[in-house]
Amino acid sequence: MTNIGSLLGDAATLMITGMSVVFIFLTILVYLVRLMSRLVPPEAPESFATPIQNNKVQSNPSAISPKVVAAISAAVHQHRISAAK
Repeated sequence: MTNIGSLLGDAATLMITGMSVVFIFLTILVYLVRLMSRLVPPEAPESFATPIQNNKVQSNPSAISPKVVAAISAAVHQHRISAAK
């Protein structure tokens, strides 16, 4: 039968070995990532070409067409009527 001191010693050795391996691996990983960031050039965003503007001049491009507002109002009104039945 092994005594508890021997088991605790083996557990401590295994714990220190495992923590050392993880620490060394993470240290190597950090330095490799730093090396890669120096070697690989940063990605530059592609410049987007500006679309050609139409000759139409809109006074307010974000304004909604009155026809669209009328269609939405009619659809909401129809929905409320059918939901009330």
